[in-house]
Amino acid sequence: MSIKLFNTLHKEKQEFAPVIAGQVGIYACGPTVYDNIHVGNARPLVVFDVLVRLLRHHYPKVTYVRNITDVDDKINQRAADRNISIDQLCEETIERFHEDANALYVAAPDIEPRATHHIAEMIAMIETLIAKHHAYEAEGHVLFSISSMANYGQLSKRTLDMMRAGARVEVAPYKKDAGDFVLWKPSDDNAPGWDSPWGRGRPGWHIECSAMSAKYLDEVFDIHAGGLDLIFPHHENEIAQSCCAHGTDDMARYWVHNGYVTVDGEKMSKSVGNFTTVRDALAKHRGEAVRYALLNAHYRAPLDYSDKAVTEAKQALDRLYRAAGDAAPSQEMPADFLEALSDDLNTPLALSVLHKLAKSANQGDRDAAAQLKACGQMLGLLNETEASWSKGACSADGLSDADIEALITERQEARQNRDFARADAIRDELANAGISLLDGADGTSWERH
Repeated sequence: MSIKLFNTLHKEKQEFAPVIAGQVGIYACGPTVYDNIHVGNARPLVVFDVLVRLLRHHYPKVTYVRNITDVDDKINQRAADRNISIDQLCEETIERFHEDANALYVAAPDIEPRATHHIAEMIAMIETLIAKHHAYEAEGHVLFSISSMANYGQLSKRTLDMMRAGARVEVAPYKKDAGDFVLWKPSDDNAPGWDSPWGRGRPGWHIECSAMSAKYLDEVFDIHAGGLDLIFPHHENEIAQSCCAHGTDDMARYWVHNGYVTVDGEKMSKSVGNFTTVRDALAKHRGEAVRYALLNAHYRAPLDYSDKAVTEAKQALDRLYRAAGDAAPSQEMPADFLEALSDDLNTPLALSVLHKLAKSANQGDRDAAAQLKACGQMLGLLNETEASWSKGACSADGLSDADIEALITERQEARQNRDFARADAIRDELANAGISLLDGADGTSWERH
């Protein structure tokens, strides 16, 4: 069974074939670590995690690289705002990022390179671009010359005139062309910097991924993945740098981009302020429920996020867990499930197969229950036992286990202080959230209903 992916480079769905038979290299743009990720940032983590799981099912060797950008002006500013070092900010943010990814059952990539650990590779690539007359030095900066590449704009399908008129680029007097972009820029004493042939400075954003993908995959590799908002300028400029430095026609054969997460139809964004961090989402909902919600629309389509959508996802998972029961995962998955995923990662259709299997499992079909467990785990779902899922689930209003235990402790303290009104109020609050308290000689236990 072949995999078909929508290739942004050619604007069509294409059958996937790796550069080297039996081996797949995939690179995805990771976080810029100045703040916690939000649900919009989490969508590519989850989507491409499923893609990698599917690739591993089809191919014996898959190398997944997802980078971390730890040198950026936003990082510098946030560290200054908090009056902490850049290193401290990055380490804290990376740790929280990993915690959030783990809570969403996103498997770690095979390689997670940090930009600051690959400055030498970036400098070497910039030197090559200068030597090949694709880049030039100006006032301590090194810039890529977009006019030096005949097919610049191939990914975004923008002409040079369009990009000059509307591109989000800094127009500076030292640029030969308004569309030229920075490969290296000078650093003052307050900014991180490294010695280079052009003086102390730091890399531009785009050169990072070109250098790291070439080091860990190859000059031409199979799949480059990222969000729709990265097509221009980031991915367009990666292609320009990589192809011009290496003398290749391609950087990656397939370019795969996920659509936006929206809130009431508007893109979730920190700049707009309509975002929900993954941490805030996890305070109300279980990680698997958030993951299910992010898979409940086709990855290329917009996905509108709300607490209601995650609550409905949790209810769907409840049904799947009850149907799977204590079944061990089957070694085989039904053809219609694999066909759905192999057809441009159609996760909504794949989820519908899970519910079809659940219906059969509820009618006593143990093979269906085992296949349900296997298919769920291919999607990064049904990771727990039914008992642990039922015990740990959040209620409709978002009370976690920790919330419930804290309220029970407060109720016990209120009773000891003879504040029976408060104790009764807590019992009523929990009852309204679907939690029953069972007082006994050994203390208070609870259950959901």
